[in-house]
Amino acid sequence: MRHPSDSPSWKLVDHRWPDFASEPRNLRLAISADGINPHSSMSSRHSCWPIIMVIYNLPPWLCMKRKFMMLSLLISSPRQPGNDIDVYLAPLLDDLKMLWEEGVESYDAHRQELFTLRVVLLWKINDFPAYGNLPGCIVKGYFACPICGEDTYSHRLKHGKKNSYTGHRRFLPCNHPFRKQKKAFNGEQEFGSTLQPLSGEEILRKIDVICKTKDGLNSRLDLVEIGLMCELGPSKAVDVDALDKLQNDVVVTLCLLEKYFHHPSLISCFI
Repeated sequence: MRHPSDSPSWKLVDHRWPDFASEPRNLRLAISADGINPHSSMSSRHSCWPIIMVIYNLPPWLCMKRKFMMLSLLISSPRQPGNDIDVYLAPLLDDLKMLWEEGVESYDAHRQELFTLRVVLLWKINDFPAYGNLPGCIVKGYFACPICGEDTYSHRLKHGKKNSYTGHRRFLPCNHPFRKQKKAFNGEQEFGSTLQPLSGEEILRKIDVICKTKDGLNSRLDLVEIGLMCELGPSKAVDVDALDKLQNDVVVTLCLLEKYFHHPSLISCFI
């Protein structure tokens, strides 16, 4: 690949959103994030995270030059942001979402005309530890492989007290000689197949299952009681005990219908 335009991500954008691809002035960006020590001392506790935007519309000999990169964020703190980095990235992501959906009116100095500039984020660039902070993937423990997930081959070393990750032979071709070798590996042949990376829809479904909101009836009533954001308070509180009693009454009623009207067609008339 000589340029990001040869990548599958670039071609996917051209295929799924031809209206975006039809305007060559639309920008295609990447985010690079990594923590550095600005004091050149490993003992320093100060942390600095530059968030750099890379423009891929330029030729390959220019797109990675320093003067064509944008320093969009500089997160400086006594300690690393960790999983709280999404709080710092929220304004940037809101701007990127607005530039993708609506765009912004810009001036083309070469053609001397106004046009709607839109932006798409192709990918992010980071090391493996930051992979756990930015997208929230597991990068340690028994399921540290982002591709394998819960099917990660891991073994806890009893004396070394570390996790050992094996099972790499399943990523080899089916006819590779390593798959049939026993003594050189774990004493077994490997017949497993390569796992496919999760799609965007599958990742969103996993996030919906993991993320649980604490926004419920009790939290809304607490806000009203302390006088904060009263407009979010429920218009009418629901008594859970009354709902349980109503549920029991419905069950008793259905049982009585079944008792006095034996034929199913008669029971369905009352439901």
